[in-house]
Amino acid sequence: MQLMNPGRGIDILIPYLRPQWPTIARAMACTLGFTIFWPILAQLAGKIAGFIGAGNVGATAQVAAIAALVFLLRGAVQYGQDALMAKAALAISLSLRQRTCAHLLTLSPGYFTTAKSGDISYRLTEDIDRIGEAINKFFHQFVPCILQLLILLGYMIYLNWQLTAATFIIAPGMAILIGWFGEKLRIYSHRSQSRISDLSALIAEVVSGIRIVQAFAAEEYTLQRFSHEAQRHTAARYAAERLKAIQFPAIGFLEALAVLLLFLLGGWQIAAGNLTGADFVSYCAAVALLIDPISITTSNYNEFKQVEASVDRIFELLAVTPQVVDTPNAIVMPPVKGLVEYRQVSFAYEPGQMVIENLNLVVEPGEVIALVGASGAGKTTMINLLPRFYDILSGEILIDGINIRDVQLASWRRQIGIVPQETLLFSGTIAENIAFGQLDWDTTAVEAAAKAANAHQFITEMPEGYYTGVGERGVNLSGGQRQRIAIARAVLLDPRILILDEATSALDAESEALVQEALERLMQNRTVFIIAHRLATVRRCDRILVLERGRIIEEGTHQQLLERGGRYASFHAQQFY
Repeated sequence: MQLMNPGRGIDILIPYLRPQWPTIARAMACTLGFTIFWPILAQLAGKIAGFIGAGNVGATAQVAAIAALVFLLRGAVQYGQDALMAKAALAISLSLRQRTCAHLLTLSPGYFTTAKSGDISYRLTEDIDRIGEAINKFFHQFVPCILQLLILLGYMIYLNWQLTAATFIIAPGMAILIGWFGEKLRIYSHRSQSRISDLSALIAEVVSGIRIVQAFAAEEYTLQRFSHEAQRHTAARYAAERLKAIQFPAIGFLEALAVLLLFLLGGWQIAAGNLTGADFVSYCAAVALLIDPISITTSNYNEFKQVEASVDRIFELLAVTPQVVDTPNAIVMPPVKGLVEYRQVSFAYEPGQMVIENLNLVVEPGEVIALVGASGAGKTTMINLLPRFYDILSGEILIDGINIRDVQLASWRRQIGIVPQETLLFSGTIAENIAFGQLDWDTTAVEAAAKAANAHQFITEMPEGYYTGVGERGVNLSGGQRQRIAIARAVLLDPRILILDEATSALDAESEALVQEALERLMQNRTVFIIAHRLATVRRCDRILVLERGRIIEEGTHQQLLERGGRYASFHAQQFY
């Protein structure tokens, strides 16, 4: 993990670690107490060996009792260390997850058209969990093991520095080998996590599009795609596991050499009179106590290098710059009347490929405007510029004479209601979906909005009424029911400007009549933009705009445009004759 690289990871994670320093400090105090007991245990082991050799049962029992007390105290501080570090690590994970989610919510819709939902989900869950676990292990295992190594090595030097110096002959080789394995593991782990993200994205696509998969009898094709991605992930994961399989025998061999060297040199030091038999037993106990810290440190280092890929992926996401942001001096948008002006507006998704070009339009408060045209004419793009889902390249969009780039996004968007063609409901209850986006809502107001949207009757017939769960993406409701909940959501918001994206195009006749009636009620005394695919829905609009290649080529009422015999009349003839 990047915690192992002071130049990279620790600097990035400090803002998330800093609020937890009091908890971490208490955990580290427990860690220090836990570590101090190790040399005491090594010393007690040497004393017990001496008393056993002398046949002194009473002294042996006394030292054994002291050792039991030491183990008890060590267990108490170990509990404090583990509990406190778990608390800090989970708090850091929560903070990082909230920060990442908050950042995602600032990104423009354009980002999500190319990003994979499965990959984003994996970063917010698995990647952040890995980081939290690594932080926990860093303070809970890695730091204590380093302290344990230092204290035990100090004790070993105290017993016999010549023997301790000799054991360091093999240490540089182990350090170099561990470092090499760790860097290779980081590379393989990054590759493996990229593969599992691709696999997660594919699973999300299949689950959301299962009807299409089955309708086209594409199960075999989908299974082949899944198998291909799963095999790529397996291959990447196996490369990492194979490397770890090689690492442990190699390091174990070096550890065995160190033990053999220890006995050889220990016998030499005893023969030379520099070390007693009891002290050598104590020294061996200290060496034995070093085995676990070395093993855990090696394992932790490998995990940290693997988690480094997760840190990279999270901060790569946090580095994505929102395309639409509030200006430094943005003001709160006052309650609007509904006067909308597009002045010389131009926009392109890609440089040099204009979608809207030099568009001019004035819409009076309370006016109902319909946008028609062939697919790709710029209707949806023109409407998406109004709530600033994207920023225009040139020109101005004014509301009651105020440039929308000069006001706070949230204060402006709260005054726009949108009823999309494909209604998206969120998991939760019907009431929660109607009151979506409102922290404090009133049940009476929710019911009134539902009545206005012709939704109250079918809601009260549900098993739990307004508290009935809608299921994932509203799967428990019909298309007409979902659409009426979307209308109720807009009614409760009470916007001055309303956007309707052909809200009845996918409904049966009965549902369409109920939805249309609710829409007409919702449209009263509001400025309304209707994106129309079926011309039957726009006949009573105050004005109809015909778009082509991002320009308004015709404008007028339904009757006026028919009489002109232009593009609108051609569209009308195609649909009705």
